[in-house]
Amino acid sequence: MALSDDEQSLFIRLSNALNVSRVRTRLHNDYYEGMHRLEQLGLAIPPELKRFTVCVNWPRVVVDAVEQRLDVTGFRMPGVDSADSALWDVWQYNNMDEQSQFAHLDALALARSYVCVGTNDVDSEYPLVSVESPLEMIVERDQRTRAVTAALRLYGSGPLTPGSSELQDDRATLYLPNVTRWLVRVDGEWVDEIDPDEHGLGVVPVVPFVNRNRVTRVTHSITEGVSEMEDIIPIADSASRAITNAQLATETIAVPQKWVLGMSKGDFVDGDGNPLPAWQAYFGSVWANGNADAKVGQFDGGNLSNFETAINMYSRLGSGVSGLPIEYFGLNTQNAPSAEGQRAGETRLIKKAERKQTSFGNSWEAVNRLVFRFRDGEWNDDARRMETLWRDAGTPTIAQVTDAVVKEYQVGLTDWETAQENLGRSPETIQRMKQRRQSDADLAAGFGVQAAVNGAMDGNNVEPVADSVPAQK
Repeated sequence: MALSDDEQSLFIRLSNALNVSRVRTRLHNDYYEGMHRLEQLGLAIPPELKRFTVCVNWPRVVVDAVEQRLDVTGFRMPGVDSADSALWDVWQYNNMDEQSQFAHLDALALARSYVCVGTNDVDSEYPLVSVESPLEMIVERDQRTRAVTAALRLYGSGPLTPGSSELQDDRATLYLPNVTRWLVRVDGEWVDEIDPDEHGLGVVPVVPFVNRNRVTRVTHSITEGVSEMEDIIPIADSASRAITNAQLATETIAVPQKWVLGMSKGDFVDGDGNPLPAWQAYFGSVWANGNADAKVGQFDGGNLSNFETAINMYSRLGSGVSGLPIEYFGLNTQNAPSAEGQRAGETRLIKKAERKQTSFGNSWEAVNRLVFRFRDGEWNDDARRMETLWRDAGTPTIAQVTDAVVKEYQVGLTDWETAQENLGRSPETIQRMKQRRQSDADLAAGFGVQAAVNGAMDGNNVEPVADSVPAQK
């Protein structure tokens, strides 16, 4: 079945917006992967030597430093002390331990990513959750509520486009509030590839993960979010130019150059009159020749410390705009910092990661509300107050964390299960520990009863036994 006129208009609008956004998204992706070719002024490096350009991949450093501190450990429903095990089962079923990293990484590097929830025809207890790339997906929002009103995933599975490494877009998924349609292009027209999913949700089952969003950007999907690399890219380019120039200088002026006066072409031949190879003439004949009138000398090697000074300056600038400690850019202090000093130096980085946890946590909660709906067939009102649990974004030592958690538990500021969550243990691990603790408690109670009975029999004293053994009902 072909698209209706309204759907066709929506499809064209979304596909055009996606193609426009792909230009910037591909640029950011190239920077993260270290494949961006550095632009040169052409003054210091000849065109034939541009292939020796060195790219400093600080953009990846900036993204990875934040992403590595974003680890989801579970989800807790309101009024419940422990994480929801059923939601964690869905999380594990969809391999979200790994896929969640994809969502966070693309959102940080490419400004946004998307998570889709769908029906699982194999097992309805585990709705399908998948992470999609901003190179393939885009959403449209309501101007008033900012809710997602439509989404399109456009991707290729056919032959490569001539002259390009991109696949032709011959497949598409159109997400609407009450139906999801999988489309294929046939003779230039988009038609259903399989039967549509008439889920009747009333909402689009796509959740955007947007990095550094602002009110001025959420009105149009193309301008949604900003890459975490945006500020570091020009500084990284400048550092790359400095290192590339340093590499060229190493090959040209860093090694002392020789000069010779009074020698002719005929002085650079062997005993048989054959011309000497360039390297042999350079290393031998210049210093040992038969021309009494020749004068030989050597230029001083170039001092490359100015390049080091420039690169160190760029490192400090990068540290300033990114909030990362200077060590992340290759400048190490003489003395290793203490654990407290290291955490103090990462204050901005930790706070940045915690901000991402708040933003991305809201998105994961929206994903789980869709999971409830697909699994149970109805919306769960309590899920609106769901809480996403994260591992501590800081870098304290294990001893520091354990000491703090133990002290809180001992003075009654937290319960046993929350203490385990603060230690970063997963819901499954906490559940196993609870079961083992209960087993140990039951076993200890049995040993206590038996000991009381044995003690009473040894002392011929029946009264304590009656106090120790519960009355039989």
